[in-house]
Amino acid sequence: MITLFVIVVVGYAAGKLRYMGGDFDRKLSSLVINWTCPALILSSSMTGDLPDRQYILPLLGISVLTYVVLTALAWGFSRLLTKRIEHRGILSFAMVFGNVGFMGYPVVASIFGHQAVFYAAVLNVVNTFAVFTIGTMMITGGEGSDRERFNKKVLYSTPMLSAYLSMLIVALGIDYIPGYVSQPLTMIGNITVPAALLIIGSSMSQLPLRALLGTPVVYATTLLRLAVLPLGVHFLCRALGFDPFVTNINTVVIAMPVATYGTILCLKYGRDTTLIAELTFITTLLSMLTIPLLVILF
Repeated sequence: MITLFVIVVVGYAAGKLRYMGGDFDRKLSSLVINWTCPALILSSSMTGDLPDRQYILPLLGISVLTYVVLTALAWGFSRLLTKRIEHRGILSFAMVFGNVGFMGYPVVASIFGHQAVFYAAVLNVVNTFAVFTIGTMMITGGEGSDRERFNKKVLYSTPMLSAYLSMLIVALGIDYIPGYVSQPLTMIGNITVPAALLIIGSSMSQLPLRALLGTPVVYATTLLRLAVLPLGVHFLCRALGFDPFVTNINTVVIAMPVATYGTILCLKYGRDTTLIAELTFITTLLSMLTIPLLVILF
């Protein structure tokens, strides 16, 4: 985590010095999401030592259970934390959805090994679907037509397609992929970790000083996002008999800081981005401490 944090700091400095930011960050983000991240997911199933296919269904099952539980808890906690109706949906989004694509894959890879990116990608299938259905409804307050709430094209985006293909490779037991296919994918996928962390650092550098300080509501939500909810779901899944390995990866994934999709959705639907920006910054910063502590507890 210290290594990852150093890269975030470098991104912050690059943003302050104007080497990054603005259009550069947007284009690099698009490159990471649509190209390098899918390559990372695919390469995780092309190592020659296939991930265990028996984990696919348990991972999908635990992910569905996780987002059902988190959504219910977030609905209740958001009403305890604020009386402002326009903030409840944003707080709920922050408690439910972690930054799996940008932070989740690098952290899972650093803790469990490169092959574990495949398992995180399986979990992210449910996460992505939930973000653009439940998450959109949280941000918009349930306004708009069903067509606005969920775009079916999300299911056929490159990150999702790469996850489907990876699961197919593992499920069929395809243990040989030619080097001229796997090696370029691995090299392109390796761009994901440093690029994603640099973007996070750069985006932090653009925030006003007020966002760096936070508010009591922001810190209470951060505590729930990074510690209380992941631990609660972890022990619930262990009590229900889920495999410890599956439970541990799921816990790390949902212990990520607030998903950057929250800001994107607020911008898309004309919502104020101040609160979601504060939550994203504070949770990203403090996750450098909370994630190692959670791993120690396992």
